[in-house]
Amino acid sequence: MLVPGEPANEDDRVKVLQDLHILDTAPEERFDRLTRLAKRLFDVPIALVSLVDKHRQWFKSCVGLSVTETSREVSFCGHAILKNEMLLVADARKDERFLDNPLVTGKPYIRFYAGYPLTVPDGHKMGTLCLIDFKPRHFDAEDYALLRDLAGMAEQELVAVQMASIDELTWLSNRRGFMTLAQHALAACQRHARSATLLFFDLNDFKKINDLYGHAEGDNALKTFADVLRIAFRECDVVGRLGGDEFVALLTGSSQVETLAVMARLKELLEDSNATLHRGYAIRFSVGQIEYHRELHTTVEDLLAHADRAMYEHKQSLSASRHHY
Repeated sequence: MLVPGEPANEDDRVKVLQDLHILDTAPEERFDRLTRLAKRLFDVPIALVSLVDKHRQWFKSCVGLSVTETSREVSFCGHAILKNEMLLVADARKDERFLDNPLVTGKPYIRFYAGYPLTVPDGHKMGTLCLIDFKPRHFDAEDYALLRDLAGMAEQELVAVQMASIDELTWLSNRRGFMTLAQHALAACQRHARSATLLFFDLNDFKKINDLYGHAEGDNALKTFADVLRIAFRECDVVGRLGGDEFVALLTGSSQVETLAVMARLKELLEDSNATLHRGYAIRFSVGQIEYHRELHTTVEDLLAHADRAMYEHKQSLSASRHHY
């Protein structure tokens, strides 16, 4: 058996997949409709929308199979995402990559496989729309075109998922995406008794930027601040745009010293940006900082409410030199 290799951009690919917040979610009709259609059109016993995670393939939609995931090592889809075109295995018993694969020698006794890679707009391959049969099959040009079209529909649904959790302007998590990720992070902090800190940012005089320079320049200011946040925080931190000029960052397992270091780096990066871009204005922010306490903050909403209040209290009560950056 040949274990599937990894794409050259594997780390980035897995991050994009995980940022979709789709792994281990409940079945959805928009994906199930496609696998039912594929099963009927091709008259196969199994049709899947398979997403290839770091060490497993997980089935967002599965018709004809009782399991929801398998090891990536034995997956056919792990091979399929290495290609730009469909992976076709007419008879797995005659293919040296798969002839001794446990999914071929044992249940479900795969013989035929056709998998078309599902690619999101940035070029990363998330998984496949695939067909499986228990007997060898022939696949002609018309079949190929039909599977490609169905895969295109699945890709559109993945894009819809991506856009539902990503802010289109800044490409940070939007409110929905942040809330989902942050709730998972807080649950982990509760289980492992880890610390967490929420930072709530609000851009100062943002309305004035829009009024004086126009909304397009206001959008540029938001994108610039988002880029600075992305660089300043760690990959494990959850960063998002709640809407308007409000941004948030959840740091887990971070000491007070580390949080102070991140904030210092953020201010330095923003000052460098303000000095080099010569916009005619400077991007400044107010921030509220709240430490996570499991008794006070049972949900992300609780933590956000306290951080929001802290940010506005700082904005109103502290001098500009102390709370405006």
